[in-house]
Amino acid sequence: MYTLCTLDEIEEGDSKGFSSPLGPIFAVKKKQKLYLYANNCPHMGITLEWEADRFLDSSKQLIQCATHGAQFLIENGSCIYGPCKGQKLRPIPYELDANNNVCLLVNATA
Repeated sequence: MYTLCTLDEIEEGDSKGFSSPLGPIFAVKKKQKLYLYANNCPHMGITLEWEADRFLDSSKQLIQCATHGAQFLIENGSCIYGPCKGQKLRPIPYELDANNNVCLLVNATA
């Protein structure tokens, strides 16, 4: 396992990017639930963020690709608008340890 951060380091209703042994990833916390995805748009394989830690649209209700405007549901990574509609972001498996550290399951496959 690889410790990414503590759960408290990710603000409610916001996103945060990370470098990891699995490559670039990002986390979104919505309604106290954490979602982790590979930072890779299925349309062109490019990173998604507008600038550091900015993966969400202006309403903070959807993940949005900065390059082509594709929009993804936070809860499951499904693209609902844009050139990759119907595709999904790759989820990253993780666990929370006893100290609320976000630990990547680096040997797991998603």
